[in-house]
Amino acid sequence: MRARDTVRAYLGLTKTRIIEQLLVVTVPAMFLAARGGAGPAGWDMAWLVVATLVGGAAAAASAHALNCVVDADIDAVMKRTARRPLARGEVPPRNALVFGLVLGVASALWLGLTTNWLAAGLAVAAIAFYVLVYTLVLKRRTAQNIVWGGAAGCMPVVIGWAAVTGTVEWPALVMFGVIFFWTPPHFWALAMRYKADYAAAGVPMLPVVATPAQVSRRIVAYSWVMAAWTLLLLPVTSWIYAVVAVVGGLYFVAKAHRLHAGVVAGREVNPMSLFHLSNMYLCVLFAAIAVDAAVGLPVLLSR
Repeated sequence: MRARDTVRAYLGLTKTRIIEQLLVVTVPAMFLAARGGAGPAGWDMAWLVVATLVGGAAAAASAHALNCVVDADIDAVMKRTARRPLARGEVPPRNALVFGLVLGVASALWLGLTTNWLAAGLAVAAIAFYVLVYTLVLKRRTAQNIVWGGAAGCMPVVIGWAAVTGTVEWPALVMFGVIFFWTPPHFWALAMRYKADYAAAGVPMLPVVATPAQVSRRIVAYSWVMAAWTLLLLPVTSWIYAVVAVVGGLYFVAKAHRLHAGVVAGREVNPMSLFHLSNMYLCVLFAAIAVDAAVGLPVLLSR
């Protein structure tokens, strides 16, 4: 294998597209943490953001590479994942394991030395939870796998907050909750599309073990909770975030209801439209957090 192909294969283990999404939520969390002069400013803040993104990317890459090692048998069966490096035999499992572990250690040391050890510890906890709890325990045993396992994907906002403040305060936990409640509608929509893949691999994703109506009903329920949860950030944001949270949340809920109505009526539905919308929704919502914090308008509930 040529060096270029080898590099591409190892990059494939890290699932770079997912890393991009994780980093998108980290920066707004850092901006919100620094709002009102609570953190560094200027070049110090710029360096802190870069350091946190580098460490966070390495931590996520570590978790994904280790996940690929454990799930190599599943990936080989599923059409959606059959082109991943381990499934195609492009990287030896032992090499992938070492690669993932080295990335994990490097991310912890980097974050500890460039930000603080709380952020480093949270990154290690996220890796461990994703690999040991979600991948090894939940994924193959329960339809609630993505609900609880998705908590690992919520950690970047907490890590970003900790990198700025050295603490974990309630707004960080609210942002954690936004992503936590966003994850089931996001992933179940994808799993509805690839139900046959998960069934063939023996993975009990909710669409495999429940009726379409039951799945879409839960998507609606989680969408409502997510939209309501976003409003908990109003005490630390201005009207900019409020408008995006309310309008975006109602639009997302409306789309979830539309999916459910189609399923109940027996019409052919396209769950991937909700999946793609969920990606855009999360990006826009957190972009609003970043803009809101950068503009620095008075918070809505300051009195």
